[in-house]
Amino acid sequence: MNQISERLAELQQESSVLIALYDQDDRLRYANPAFRSTYALDPDECPLWADLMRRNTREGKGTVIVATDFETWLVSAQSRRGKLPFRAFETDVVDGRWLWMTETVQKDGWMLCIASDITHLKASERDVRQDRDFALKASQTDELTSVSNRRFMMKALDTLANGQAVAQPVGGCICIIDLDHFKRINDLYGHQTGDDVLVDFVRLVHPLVRRRDSFGRIGGEEFMLILPDTTLAQGELIVERILTTVRGARPIRNVPNFSYTCSAGLAELHPGETARELYARADEALYHAKQGGRDRLRIVA
Repeated sequence: MNQISERLAELQQESSVLIALYDQDDRLRYANPAFRSTYALDPDECPLWADLMRRNTREGKGTVIVATDFETWLVSAQSRRGKLPFRAFETDVVDGRWLWMTETVQKDGWMLCIASDITHLKASERDVRQDRDFALKASQTDELTSVSNRRFMMKALDTLANGQAVAQPVGGCICIIDLDHFKRINDLYGHQTGDDVLVDFVRLVHPLVRRRDSFGRIGGEEFMLILPDTTLAQGELIVERILTTVRGARPIRNVPNFSYTCSAGLAELHPGETARELYARADEALYHAKQGGRDRLRIVA
């Protein structure tokens, strides 16, 4: 066994295939020389994935990112990253190579990334595949905020509920979050400002969401947060942190005293419960939060 482990370690070091391992916080914990060379990493460097993408984009290294606003691209990318047990996609890097990247995610959030060079494939075929990938991304992304849209979130909710078939000590929770008095914001300041508030809300919440969680806009000023393998107590801490962060926001520059709040309903998945039933209970909890005065969290066990 030791001989096999040593042989695997040698092959990983010598392979031209890119190999990397990220922990549940999306921090790089291992990368072979091929990966480190491609993404301009020092031998002992272990950055967060977001920080690596941000730095390499600034310095013109690593992945080619075509976006007018990097932070918007980052929110969109993180809305899909690490949300499925397995994902495969194509990406190009600044040295001209085209890579086939796979992500394999364990239930505790650790993720193995493996990339192979597929530059030799015909460019015409590559364009077709790239168009397909862009179309898939667009079908899963909210156009205004760049987080996941209702279609993606409802599919993730089904996945959470259906995952009960595999015995797990903790099923998970969902939270429905609604911005308070949003119509009043639109009426007083205009719909463009309302859109700015929605974008501000996403920018505030997204850093507080763990990589294995799913966060998206499901309609108007309503959002959903899916927390797999999470107890009610753990979920409550996350959501209360969101409410506190939003209270401190001042997103309208020419109205420095403007602020806004949100209300939230949190529900834990019960054994045998359907996605529809879980959603209804979280929605009921949200209703009670609003009836109770807004700017608060209500929980249903």
